[in-house]
This record gives sequence, structure tokens and C-alpha cells, in this order.
Amino acid sequence: MAGLVLEVDSLDLEGRGVARNDGKVVFVAGALPGECVRAEIVGRKPKFDRARLIEVLRESPLRARPRCPHFGLHPGACGGCSMQHVEPRAQVAIKQRVLEDALWHLARLRPERILRPIEGSPWGYRHRARLAVRHVAKKGGVLVGFHERGSSYVADMRECRILPRRVSNLLVPLRELVGGLSLRERLPQIEVAVGQGGDGRERVVLVLRVLQPPTGQDRARIEAFAARHELAIWLQPGGPHTAAPLSPAQPDQLTLALPEFGLALPFGPTDFTQVNHRVNEVLVRSALRLLDPQSGERVVDFFCGLGNFTLALARRCAAVLGIDGSDELLQRAGVAAERNGLGGRVRFAARNLFEWSAADWEQTTAGFGAVDRVLIDPPREGALAVARALAGTQTGPRRIVYVSCNPATLARDCAVLVHEGGWTLAAAGVVNMFPHTSHVESVAMLERPFGSASRTAAAC
Repeated sequence: MAGLVLEVDSLDLEGRGVARNDGKVVFVAGALPGECVRAEIVGRKPKFDRARLIEVLRESPLRARPRCPHFGLHPGACGGCSMQHVEPRAQVAIKQRVLEDALWHLARLRPERILRPIEGSPWGYRHRARLAVRHVAKKGGVLVGFHERGSSYVADMRECRILPRRVSNLLVPLRELVGGLSLRERLPQIEVAVGQGGDGRERVVLVLRVLQPPTGQDRARIEAFAARHELAIWLQPGGPHTAAPLSPAQPDQLTLALPEFGLALPFGPTDFTQVNHRVNEVLVRSALRLLDPQSGERVVDFFCGLGNFTLALARRCAAVLGIDGSDELLQRAGVAAERNGLGGRVRFAARNLFEWSAADWEQTTAGFGAVDRVLIDPPREGALAVARALAGTQTGPRRIVYVSCNPATLARDCAVLVHEGGWTLAAAGVVNMFPHTSHVESVAMLERPFGSASRTAAAC
């Protein structure tokens, strides 16, 4: 049989096996550490090659049987998951190794303590999803699902094990619905949002991205579909801000529950919320335990969004300032604070945190008061400007908790806080927010002795 025989040493950030052929790195999708595989080179670059797995000659004990019939490495396989062939506990261990490697190789940091992984059920966890829609006559009509692995084509999916069962059961009916609409060629995606309704029960909202107005017959079909499946449907003709309920009679509110803190946060179906609600509950609890705010202290929550951490913090300390770049999310966060009886303890401010400076920090503390602790939860781009601002001031907090969705930017920002700001990386660990994918979320805790100044400020 043709192909290279390779020994796989590790996994990369995308969940591909890493091997070497005559000293050159070869990435093999679907191969696991410790395996001997036969693979075929499908792409060459100056510093590495990409290979297709042909056969596993020696199997790793980490290998698992994928539960989803649409998972695979063959052309046309669903690209929504990349690690269903890895035993779930091993997935978490691999992500922990990715985090530690990023901290060491990019920042020369090793946490003093490795935190226990934050994890939940590996199935039916995805409460937010963006499904692609494509009318493909050769495949018999409309396809609704995730994109194929490494392709812009839509996978031919009839079920999905990482979506809640109720949403998975909608995939085939949605194909039939869209196929019967006059705008089936002008409906490229469906956004899924699952939350709690006003009665505390699970509620599903589907946001149809429509590039032309639906006809009266289209609207009747869509309304009948929503009633039959007991869900709400919104139409989005433009950007996220244009999304609105198909029928004014539909309730327009979802809530994200944090029962441990007695909180319910309202959100719209196109607002950013964590994908995995159960893991989010554990993450909020763990982040607050790490930050350890005291009853008389003041806390700043950078990139606060809807107030996921802000309002929980307000249950524990004297005052919280939530800062974010989105006026719309801050407005919702303010409403949530009032509804949960926390309006007197929470303030919100709209700022561009990617251009934050030490002067901004000093101005903020002058108006808000001395800040004892800080929580940072940025997007994938990280919080470099915030880290530099904190490292460049003598009035920085004693403790920082940094929640990250990108190990590389976490390592970069922690390097600034430690090497320039004088904090120590006291603890770090992974958050398995996206089981069966290579996506690595994590949380880190940094401490600085009381009264110590940043190294940057001390040198000025």
C-alpha cells in the first residue's frame, strides 16, 4: 500500500497529529499521539507538510469510537467537530498540555498551580450555533448544517450530537421548510440560540438570515413551522442589529441563568453568550473563587459584555465597574442589573479596550475608587492594551483573573503582566467549553504582593 509510515508524537492546536519525515514536520489529521500510521502527503510547505490518514497501524489507547455518524476524515464529513475520535478525558488532558506549552514557549511562564479542569457533559452542550444553508439540486434539495471539514460546502447532516436533542431534531424539518420557500436561494444561514424563557423552561430561537423579503406565503409557512415545533423565529435582513421577531406576538427575550448567584441575564438571540451554559455556570463560580472578592472591595470587569461575571461579582463585593466596547450589550447588562436588584452596586462604561492606556486606568480609578481586583474576559484578540496599561501603573490590583479563549494571546498578555507588571502567574487551567473540538478556553490567576509597584513604573 502506498504512503508514508509515520510515528505520531503529539497534537497541534487544531487537533492534528504531529509526526516527522526526514526531520520535517508532518501534520496528519485524525492521527493521535503514540500511534503508528500510514499517511499520504496532500500539501507541502517550506517548513511542514500536511497528510491524509490512510490507515492506523498501531492504535492509541486514547482513540475512541465517534458517536456522530457524520464525523470523519473523508470528503464531505462534518467539520463541526475535530476530536470525536479522542476519548473525552484525553481531550481535556491534551488541551491542558496545549495551554502549558503556550505559556512556556510564548511567555516563558509556568503556573505555580495547575487548576482542575472545568468541564461538563460532552454531548448536547451547544446552546449557540450558526448553521449554513445551501440549496444543492444534486443532493436532492436544501442542506442545513455545519460546513464540511476544510471546505465551504455544507455537510449533508441529519443529526448532530453536540446540539441539544431538540435542535438536532430540527435539522431535517428545516431542510424541508427552506426548500419550500421562494427565497431558498437567498437564505444563507440560520442562527440558533437556546436559553430560558420567562417561565424558566428551555426556549429555542432560530434567526433566519434573509437576503430578500419573504412573500406572504413564505411567512405563513414559517409561522406554521414555528407553531408546530414550539419555537420562535426571527428574520435578519442585514447586520445582527436588524434581527427582529417574525411575529410581534412572539416573546422576544431569552435569559442566561446563573442559579448559584440567583441571577437571570436577558439576551437577544444574536447577542454573544457562552456556547455551553452548564460549563459557564461552573466557570463563573470558579472565576469568582479565584478572584476572591471581599465584601468591602471594588472590582473592574474588562470586556464585561452582558454582565456574565459582573453581576455575580456584585453579589460578593461593594461595587463593580463593567467596561466593554458594545453600547448594546452594556444596555442589556444595565437592565439585568436593575432586574436583579443590583443597580446600586454596578456601573457600566463603554470604552475601546483595544486602545486602553495607563492614563485611562488612572482616570477610571479616580472616578470609581481604588480597585482591589480585576477580571478580564476578552475575545480571541486578547487584552494586550489592558495588560500594558495595568503593567504601567502603580495603582494596579493585587489580583487578576484572566478568562481566555486563545492560549496564544493569554500567554502574550500574561508575559506583560508578569515580566513588566510584577504579578506572578499563581494558577492556570483549561475550561472545556467546546468538547470534541480543538478550541481551548482557559482561566489564569495572577497575584502581586500588596504595595508593590510595576517594574515598568518603578523604572520610570
